[in-house]
Amino acid sequence: MTGKIRIGIAGYGNLGRGAELAVQQNRDMELIAVFTRRDPKLINVNTSTTKVLPLAQAEKMINEIDVMILCSGSAKDLPQQGPYLAQMFNTVDSFDTHAKIPEYFEAVDKAAQKGKKTGIISIGWDPGLFSLQRMLADAVLPQGKEYTFWGRGVSQGHSDAIRKVPGVKYGVQYTIPKEDAVARVRKGETPELSARDKHLRQCFVVAEEGADKDKIAAAIKSMPNYFAEYETHVFFITEEQFKQDHVKMPHGGFVLRNGVTGIKQEHKQLMEFSLKLESNPEFTASVLVAYARAAYRLQQEGQYGAKTIFDIPLAYISPRSPEDLRKEFL
Repeated sequence: MTGKIRIGIAGYGNLGRGAELAVQQNRDMELIAVFTRRDPKLINVNTSTTKVLPLAQAEKMINEIDVMILCSGSAKDLPQQGPYLAQMFNTVDSFDTHAKIPEYFEAVDKAAQKGKKTGIISIGWDPGLFSLQRMLADAVLPQGKEYTFWGRGVSQGHSDAIRKVPGVKYGVQYTIPKEDAVARVRKGETPELSARDKHLRQCFVVAEEGADKDKIAAAIKSMPNYFAEYETHVFFITEEQFKQDHVKMPHGGFVLRNGVTGIKQEHKQLMEFSLKLESNPEFTASVLVAYARAAYRLQQEGQYGAKTIFDIPLAYISPRSPEDLRKEFL
C-alpha cells in the first residue's frame, strides 16, 4: 500500500463525528470529505482540511476517496444509501436490523460486484465484534449454550421510542442486565432465559408541563417490541437532572458461552467477551474505521462484493505488518 487511505464519511451525526475522531488516530488514513443531507454550511467539522459536501455530490468524488464510511441510520437510510454508494465506493457500515441483514447483504453485494468494489456490512460491536465472539465460541465449544447481555447502557432506538410518546419532552432508556441471570450463567448453568429474564429497562423522562405522567408511564410500559416484553421502570425527573446526568451515551455488554468437554462431558468451560464503553458511537466508529482498512485491502486484491465480519482475516484490519503482529501479539 502506498500513501494514505483516503476516507469519506456519509452522515455527520454522533457516529459520523466519532468516525472523524477515529480517522485522526490512524496514521495510515486521511479524511477527505464529509457528506451530508443537511446544508453543508451548517456543518462544523474538526478537521480543517476536510471538505463538507452534499451527499448528492458523492459521485463526483469517486476518484478521490478509497473508502466511504456510512454513518446513517439502519431503519430508513442505509437500505437505500448502502447499495447506492457501494456501486461507486468501497464501503463500511453498521447496519444493525438483524432480521433484515440477509436481504441487505444481497443488495450491497449486487451493487458492489457491479462496481468492482468491496462493501463490508454490519460492522460495530453488535452486530460486529459480538457476532465474531458468538461464532468463535460456538466453533470452539460445540456442546454448549450462548448468552448475550447488553448494558448497562443507553439504547438509542428505545430512547427515540420514549420521546415519541405524547407528553414527553426528554427521555432516555437504559438497558440493564439482570444480575441473577448473569450469575447463573457464570456459575456454569445453562438456563432457558426469556428477554424479561435477562434484562430490565429503566426509563428517565422529563414530562411536558401539565402532561399526565400516569398515562405516559402506561404508554411506555405497554409499547410492543420495545417495553411490553420487559420489566420496565419509568422515573420522572426534572429537565435540569436530565441535562446533568443523562446526556452521555455509555453502553457495553458481554457474550458468554457455557460448554462442556471430556469423554463424559465432565469439564465445564466458560468463554466470555465483554465491553464497557463510555461512548457507544465513538467506539462503534472506531470499529468501522479499522474495517475501512480491510475494505481497501480486499478491493485491492480483487475480492469484490459484500463481506461481513466473518469473512475478513483479523490481520486485514491492523496497520501493522505480519512480522510485527507475530512479534507483538502472537
